[in-house]
Amino acid sequence: MENETDNRTGEYSQSNDRLTNMTDMDRCVKKLEEKGYTDQFRVEKKVLQSLTDKKKKYKPKDVKAVNFYRFEGTSNPDDMSILYAIETVDGTKGTLVDAYGVYSDDETGVFMQEVDINKKVSSRWTDQ
Repeated sequence: MENETDNRTGEYSQSNDRLTNMTDMDRCVKKLEEKGYTDQFRVEKKVLQSLTDKKKKYKPKDVKAVNFYRFEGTSNPDDMSILYAIETVDGTKGTLVDAYGVYSDDETGVFMQEVDINKKVSSRWTDQ
């Protein structure tokens, strides 16, 4: 049965801003890249693995998270993620992304518990 009141043409003259604009995480990653955090990492087999240079692998003691950012999905509060700004002993700087909460990666969580993690706080919160 065809819907006679359906006026959709399938042609769009304007983009959907929600899809074409960068998300907060995209903006944050771009800002970090501008500051030299250009590598991307993932945790695999209990080490932090560079995705751009497979030879680069780091143990937790060789890694520092100099900052982190939490993000919540626009349509689902359970859709949360965390972005870490990572620096390694050999000077490599990059990012690591993980889900946050129920959907987080267990291996990444265990690894990051052993990493020195710092959080930068805006001076507007500390100047009283």
